[in-house]
Amino acid sequence: MKIARFSHNDAIKFGIVDGAELVVLQGDPLFAGYDTTGERVSIGDVALLAPVIPRSKVVCVGRNYRDHAAELGNEVPKEPLLFFKPNTAVIGPGDAIVRPPQSEDTQWEGELAVVIGKIAKNVSAADAHDVVFGYTVANDVTARDLQARDGQWARAKGMDTFCPVGPAIETEFDVANGEVITRLNEEEKQRGAFRDMIFDVPAIIEYVSAAFTLLPGDLILTGTPAGVGAFQAGDAVEVEIPGIGILRNPVRDAS
Repeated sequence: MKIARFSHNDAIKFGIVDGAELVVLQGDPLFAGYDTTGERVSIGDVALLAPVIPRSKVVCVGRNYRDHAAELGNEVPKEPLLFFKPNTAVIGPGDAIVRPPQSEDTQWEGELAVVIGKIAKNVSAADAHDVVFGYTVANDVTARDLQARDGQWARAKGMDTFCPVGPAIETEFDVANGEVITRLNEEEKQRGAFRDMIFDVPAIIEYVSAAFTLLPGDLILTGTPAGVGAFQAGDAVEVEIPGIGILRNPVRDAS
């Protein structure tokens, strides 16, 4: 089942994707379930939004593909390498990624994002599926020069607009057979299979929940494969996960 969050007639709503239509839900399905209003709207008549705005945090995993660690000259981590993005970094499909004046090397990183559905603490890998609401597409936008300069990643990873997510949440996604594809101006730049992750989704949830209590709506970004690179104002970055959808964002410079 695909769940979208959208704006229609000056109201923000949630809906189940049914072909070219949205079956409107009574509220946020993370908290209100799947009761419908009886209304249907055409996807072409709405503005899709980020399918979830984390109530507390976006937890990200760095260097979770060997080829990506190698392309940046880094060693493979012995355990998941974690960092945060603030929820103010989250934008939705079609929203502009803003290149900040502080950076001259702002890059894409296409990723699978896990949407947490329950309060989760000390969850075992065997039980990890029980706390997952679904999966969506993410772009871990990174100011690579600031990442190298700062010595920690808060500014490089956490600026406004640096966490595009969408277009929908798929609640029944087959991670084991999935892949992520990133395109710059329709030219393929990244393609990576999720089976090549160093730490798989259950292992990540176990590790993260041992450190932090996860709340409904929190996101976990699971890492990017090789092929990252810089974009410029006027470009368009497209991240696709077949079975979930395509997340497309234009790029502009800060005004």
